[in-house]
Amino acid sequence: MSRIGKIARRSFLVGSAAIAGGVAFGYYAYKRPVSNPLLADLADGEAALTPYVKIDATGITLITPRADSGQGAYHVQAALIAEELDVELDQIRVDPGMPDPAYYNTALSAEAAPFRSTDDGPVADTTRGIMDAMMKFMGLQITGGSTTVPDSFEKLRLAGAVARETLKAAAAQQTGANVADLRTENGAVILSGGGQLSYVELADTAAALDPVNDVTLRDPSTWRLVGKEMERIDIIAKSTGTQRYGIDLEMKDMVHASVRTSPRRGAMNSFDATAARDMRGVLDVVEISDGVAVIADNTWRAIRAVNAVAIDWAPASYPAEQAEHWHALSDSFNADQQDSRFRDDGNVDAALEGAEVIEAEYRAPYLAHAPLEPISAVVKVTDDRADVWTGTQIPRFVQNNVANLTGLDADQVFVHVQVMGGSFGHRLEDRVVREATEIATQIKGTPVKLTYSREEDTLQNDTRQIAMARGRGVVKDGKVHAYDLGIAMPSVIASQMGRQGLPTPGPDLQIVAGAWEQPLEIPNYRVTGYRAPELAPISSWRAVGASTNGFFHDVFLDELILAAGADPMEERLRLCWHDPSRKTLEAVAEMSGWGNDIAPNKGRGVAFCMSFGVPTAEVVEVTNLDGAIKIDRVWVAAEVGRVIDPINFENMVQGGINWALGHAMNSEITISDGMAEQRNYYDFEGMRMAQAPEIFVQGLENGDTVRGMGEPMVPPAAAALSNAIFAATGQRVRDMPMVKHIDFV
Repeated sequence: MSRIGKIARRSFLVGSAAIAGGVAFGYYAYKRPVSNPLLADLADGEAALTPYVKIDATGITLITPRADSGQGAYHVQAALIAEELDVELDQIRVDPGMPDPAYYNTALSAEAAPFRSTDDGPVADTTRGIMDAMMKFMGLQITGGSTTVPDSFEKLRLAGAVARETLKAAAAQQTGANVADLRTENGAVILSGGGQLSYVELADTAAALDPVNDVTLRDPSTWRLVGKEMERIDIIAKSTGTQRYGIDLEMKDMVHASVRTSPRRGAMNSFDATAARDMRGVLDVVEISDGVAVIADNTWRAIRAVNAVAIDWAPASYPAEQAEHWHALSDSFNADQQDSRFRDDGNVDAALEGAEVIEAEYRAPYLAHAPLEPISAVVKVTDDRADVWTGTQIPRFVQNNVANLTGLDADQVFVHVQVMGGSFGHRLEDRVVREATEIATQIKGTPVKLTYSREEDTLQNDTRQIAMARGRGVVKDGKVHAYDLGIAMPSVIASQMGRQGLPTPGPDLQIVAGAWEQPLEIPNYRVTGYRAPELAPISSWRAVGASTNGFFHDVFLDELILAAGADPMEERLRLCWHDPSRKTLEAVAEMSGWGNDIAPNKGRGVAFCMSFGVPTAEVVEVTNLDGAIKIDRVWVAAEVGRVIDPINFENMVQGGINWALGHAMNSEITISDGMAEQRNYYDFEGMRMAQAPEIFVQGLENGDTVRGMGEPMVPPAAAALSNAIFAATGQRVRDMPMVKHIDFV
């Protein structure tokens, strides 16, 4: 049970810990509650009982501030509130709300702290608490890092419970009944005599009351929604093609724009728009930062015209050819560029000295995000306000950046977050909004819709990091005795936060994420991160550092295990000290029938990765068809503490597996003449439908902490595939895309 104490009427608890309207930080309690942002603009007859629940004459609206890019974030958030509010999902509307510090992400600090997720000691907890306080001060309203569920799980249930009890208090005031005699059901307060008052009928009275903050969360045994199979709130719209995304926006008097900015991510020397200005539908051609924009009467005409502009681009500030990028990484394995060494167990150097050392090198390429919905934004600027309509994971950054570009105050910028057709980290950037704002400030009062062509988006994509790893190891007495992994990559965080003007002192945890924190007891075990120089701009890509490092770490472990003559599953189980992690390996072994005989042309590979606090084990089965590999089946077991909706969980994991395997097989972004060589899906392929395997998923609930599953299925997938290919063919694939070395059916 969780309880919260009394707090001010216009304030509400937003922390995941139930402490007097604030968040508990061990020795330090940061108690100042946040304001309820919904109260400022309430109309007559509306009640905002918490920052997440608004009721008016038309019904109940739940505020779901974590953005939805297809992963079911709105659905999960709504279910958590509805569970305690006693409403059904078909009785409510969802609204992402406006940017506000009240909606800061309480779970981000866990990923930012330099401690293993399995470390719950006092130093780790205190550090996380201090970092959480910083997140609150900064009001970081961010969707990412698989934090929607851990951020929301207790917070939103508390929001529903406070609203429920306040509505009961309103019913008691209206009827003279004793609150203890009242209960709630199906969007109404049920009176002891059998009558009922709907929440809508109680809105006026409830709005005048102080929120009832002394609430008790319901026991899981009584849950109606959480943990049960539910129909997603958006399933009908998405199944019938009626879901509206950001790119679907149309407005009166809206104009359309398309841009070209430097494919070398540098400056524009000059441009000649003579040909473009004479094209049909073109309204204007304007210069923007590092590029040019065409304004036209529709998107297609804008794209055609901007491609007709002759532009002279300056050279790139980074190496112009792909080989130079690999050389930069290779040269980074030195003491001067060491960024971190968070894992250094035993005495690795002594274990390696004089032994027969097994060595291997691994590579992972740049990758584009390539969401299916093209990137777009609508911006309208007037003298006293700016409105932005876009799919974004960072609404407060968008708000502040638009304010800076327009000279307006932040509270004069209104960000209307749209449903997104995919992101994978791409919408943690706001370039499209900045460019749309630059255009809109030149034609004030007119809404401007900027849409990237697929080619422009690929050229301008802040890709996944390029990365390289080198492993050295020793086996002894049939066991892994020494494991030494060095990883080199540019800093994702420095590149990404630099574009927001934020400093990033200290080591970048993403350089070693998915490697250093693994719950393995190897006698001599070291993971070192090396910070490569800044190369092409990079950004968060689904699973960030772990997307490359999960591959590096586990494939090298597999090589050592096989060199020791051990069974890949049994040795991983022997090495794993963390019981919830062991259970994922045991589950996936049972699911896949590990150890049973399979056909001689088949192979199975197992991989494990702890990322985002989620232990995830996977087995991939492949068939060798005369030298071409067919992926047949994949089994996944992950420990998340609590599965909110089993159907959504399974679907998300299956999609993530296809995403991860498709990129491991087929995808890369390469640099030539300072720019990406790839342009569209025809030369940046993911998983083809005919290549997709059967996928079996099990969510485990043995852990104490509730975790998110948007990313953790990605890191082990490529490793399990590489390990399976070796089992089927005897060929070890150490770099991606694997299609450079292996044919796939």
